[in-house]
Amino acid sequence: MADPKGFLTTPRELPKRRPVDVRIQDWHEVYEPQSFAHLQSQAGRCMDCGIPFCHQGCPLGNLIPEWNDLIWRGDKTEAIHRLHATNNFPEFTGRLCPAPCETACVVGINADAVTIKQVELRTIEEAFSAGDVKPLAPDRITGKTVAVIGSGPAGLAAAQQLTRAGHTVVVYERADKIGGLLRYGIPEFKMEKNILDRRLNQMEKEGTRFRPGVNVGEEITGSQLRTKYDAIVLAIGATQWRDLPIKGRENKGVYQAMEFLPWGNKQALGETTNPDISVTGKHVVILGGGDTGADCLGTSIRQGAASVTQLEIMPRPSDERPSTSPWPTYPMIYRVSSAHEEKDNRIFSVSTEEFIGDGEGNLKALKIVETKMVDGKFVPVPGTERELPADFVFLAMGFTGPEKSPLLEQLEVELDDRGNIKRNDKYESTAEGVFIAGDAGRGQSLIVWAIAEGRSAAAGVDTYLEGETQLPAPIEPTARPLMV
Repeated sequence: MADPKGFLTTPRELPKRRPVDVRIQDWHEVYEPQSFAHLQSQAGRCMDCGIPFCHQGCPLGNLIPEWNDLIWRGDKTEAIHRLHATNNFPEFTGRLCPAPCETACVVGINADAVTIKQVELRTIEEAFSAGDVKPLAPDRITGKTVAVIGSGPAGLAAAQQLTRAGHTVVVYERADKIGGLLRYGIPEFKMEKNILDRRLNQMEKEGTRFRPGVNVGEEITGSQLRTKYDAIVLAIGATQWRDLPIKGRENKGVYQAMEFLPWGNKQALGETTNPDISVTGKHVVILGGGDTGADCLGTSIRQGAASVTQLEIMPRPSDERPSTSPWPTYPMIYRVSSAHEEKDNRIFSVSTEEFIGDGEGNLKALKIVETKMVDGKFVPVPGTERELPADFVFLAMGFTGPEKSPLLEQLEVELDDRGNIKRNDKYESTAEGVFIAGDAGRGQSLIVWAIAEGRSAAAGVDTYLEGETQLPAPIEPTARPLMV
């Protein structure tokens, strides 16, 4: 184990975030540098417990106690080998995952959990700095070809695993650049895009081929894919966003979060100086209290919004782990993101009843009302209606499944009763040779589940093509998170 008394003598401590008044002036990531000695002391808090529940908290099955111990001992090279053994992209999860491993940490039963996510992040960053992240070209080429549709974390994980198994893999993406939500949905202040690009560079050197700007189903059909490739992986995500079809929805100024966030990223990267959606000097309201809502908040602050208010229909969560979600499940508690540190104007237990226009087709306010739970449903509280000024509203209320694109009909895949694409225990859909990875089959979920599913689907594809596989399959398609 690491420091035998580390969890008793060393308090949990994360790197400091840059001062708010400084970081909102730019788009760079929010954390200040952390010394390696400080990282080692935090890794030393891992107690190497008899049953490491962090393994069960992590869908990837990351070997957390092992690389914590290696970092504490200063063996960075072996630490990254153990980390890469289960996770293709720890630089993504180390920045973006909500760390269910930490809520399952045994230390967390009666103390503050180990900073697993930060140790993971710094382990991969130390490896990149030292030049220890090298292309892993396959030992042999099988002659089999695979098309991966979608370049988010599930698609990229599947592609890298299959390329390393010796198959010729082509990744298709309808957007201008590869990366999916990693590029267009995650703000620069949470993950700078050079982090994505350096991993894509490694994948290209390994042999993965990328085809951005191709709308599969239109520019290349399902039948053409079947003719060109021996197997197909659909990693198209759950991009069918949830709407709010109430009175006034047609007013200009009401947008989906994923219509707004890509423009923020383009602005941050200097790809535009005049984004189509800019909230500079405007009053902004965000509907939805999750991570996407926080991303809209941070982006609006950096664009110079006059005010930003975030609405959530649910009551304010408790500051402490509630009895309904005991350790090691992931608790629904009150969380403060970096964006909330910058401007926290959340209003809980409210619902939007109407988008109010100015008579000329432009949004000017929202009509909101307080809510309470009655017989399992949210009902309005009489007499609590009020108007909230708003020039822009961003809907960050989640997604309902994959888009029902022509490609799904062309490939003749079936959907389940939740609108997701059906698949069996090998991640194969009802159409032979067509495999499903990530949110398209699971429904909206976390990045760590997407990577785990991409790895598992790759094992299914490899078995289909070769009759057997040596690729690991971390999870079954029906696996669920440690949540109640």
